[in-house]
Amino acid sequence: MSRTTTSEELQLIESVVAAHPNGIGISDIEAEMVRSQNAKLNRRTLQRRLQKLIETKRLSAEGESIALVYKLASGKVVALTGVAASAYAGEAELYVSVSPEGARIRDQVRLPLMHRRPVGYRREFLEAYQPGQTFYLSESLRSQLHDMGRTAANERPAGTYARDILSRLLVDLSWASSKLEGNTYSRRDTQNLIELGQIAQGKDAIETQMILNHKAAIEMLIEDADEVCFDAFTFKNIHAVLSQDLMRDPQASGRLRRRTVEISGTVFHPAALPQVIEDCFEQLLNKASAIPDPFEQAFFLMVQLPCLQPFEDVNKRVSRIGANIPLIKSNLCPLSFVDVPERAYVEGTLGVYELNEVDLLRDVFVWAYERSCQRYLAITQTMVEPDPLKIKYREALIQAVQVVVKGLLRPQSDVIAQVARDAVNEADREAFIQMLTDALRQLHEGSVARYRLRRSEYLAWHARVHPESELVRKP
Repeated sequence: MSRTTTSEELQLIESVVAAHPNGIGISDIEAEMVRSQNAKLNRRTLQRRLQKLIETKRLSAEGESIALVYKLASGKVVALTGVAASAYAGEAELYVSVSPEGARIRDQVRLPLMHRRPVGYRREFLEAYQPGQTFYLSESLRSQLHDMGRTAANERPAGTYARDILSRLLVDLSWASSKLEGNTYSRRDTQNLIELGQIAQGKDAIETQMILNHKAAIEMLIEDADEVCFDAFTFKNIHAVLSQDLMRDPQASGRLRRRTVEISGTVFHPAALPQVIEDCFEQLLNKASAIPDPFEQAFFLMVQLPCLQPFEDVNKRVSRIGANIPLIKSNLCPLSFVDVPERAYVEGTLGVYELNEVDLLRDVFVWAYERSCQRYLAITQTMVEPDPLKIKYREALIQAVQVVVKGLLRPQSDVIAQVARDAVNEADREAFIQMLTDALRQLHEGSVARYRLRRSEYLAWHARVHPESELVRKP
């Protein structure tokens, strides 16, 4: 059985508590979880999950010591249908704006499990899609998305815009995508982890690893924006990076699934035969490559990849990061998933799993993209117009910074002049020396990714150049 996410555990606990209006103790919660879902948490983890549900006002606690019981928070209504159908508070529910078709799907996937017909993976859902002829996003909607996501970098090399906002994107997308998996890191915690290497107190090692894996996957896409595409090599490597140290079987990272998995809280049963998974994975990527529109490509992947479940776990994370490939390559505003209500995303995905209908997930996609554009437009309005010389020598500057840092060289004028002589022609050398000097002076932990450096490489160089620094003395 696939690993249950923190979000699923929270929803399952809430559902168990909701079935006992007069309250239920922690021992009985444990027993109910085992009996209904064969899911067992150790006592310490269950206590943490219960505390989070109380902090988010989904549960309340009454009594003390052995008489302590948990109840559904006042005003909340929960459908007792398992993990995916846990409901939120009536009119106050956080959700995206939905179309009539999306609302219909939402209502269907909220029915109790006993009223939803079990279904398996339908290969014909994938086979029926014909690139350039079938469109999940209408022409008018695609046009609207292009208008929202167009940037000033659209005529520049692939990945230019994403690199311009790299520091912000690393934090936003790592945090928001992890949050959709139930990760409890705050955005500030995520920023401190990514930029300073500070692990948030009281967080599971799994949550920390999930954030760091997202960061590495995003950096990989942006650094190799010219080369990444919709092929097996790219997506297996995205999975390998996103799932590093998170899989029960380390051999499963970056490899297609060869065993049966189940998904809690749904009547959907993914494909089980390895040959079917392999054939459909190849077909899925071939179709994605042939789609002419970057937004259609992105949404196609969000629909089809989780439905196939080609990997043992981490499939939705792969689809969210992979959906950004065509946007990054086209220098469109990326999709960060910031502020996306978890329930809307889960129910949109369930609509694809169980009904093969995309309308609700499309509502989520469009809402999320508009939110991302608003966020990054505010950033780029304050950005300075790029220097043409910096564009011309962008790659040379990256390599020059690497020479200095990896070589543990002190950024003295003679060293910088020598590196510049090897990097550019004489006419531009003086300007390049100034660019390199500025880049080395401004280099810090939060900016090393733009020069394709590892944090360990930067810290070794920093220790050599600034031995008196607090960063060096930090344990």
